[in-house]
Amino acid sequence: QVQLVESGGGLVQPGGSLRLSCAASGSIFSIYAMGWYLQAPGKQRELVAAIPSGGGTNYADSVKGRFTISRDNAKNTVYLQMNSLKPEDTTVYYCNVHLYYGLGLKDYWGQGTQVTVSS
Repeated sequence: QVQLVESGGGLVQPGGSLRLSCAASGSIFSIYAMGWYLQAPGKQRELVAAIPSGGGTNYADSVKGRFTISRDNAKNTVYLQMNSLKPEDTTVYYCNVHLYYGLGLKDYWGQGTQVTVSS
């Protein structure tokens, strides 16, 4: 009932920028938080940035000062502005939405978008 469509990934040179977008649609009544995660081969999915509906933002230490998360509540869309990209940022990035579900939360995930930082 809920779909997340990601866009904006691709190939960029070191020091360059990308902006990832994720639009959520479907049966969305109340969003607890939206965020971006990465998953490197052989490792668990890790939080990159999150933006709770209650305010504030959270970032992984590795991206502080370089990445900025934002959202357009009217469009149910979350963005990740990625600046000063490094080769180490190369991986697949996944959009996530936490929805209120009964007394708890339910997660929905985007399909993933590849970010490659290389000369």
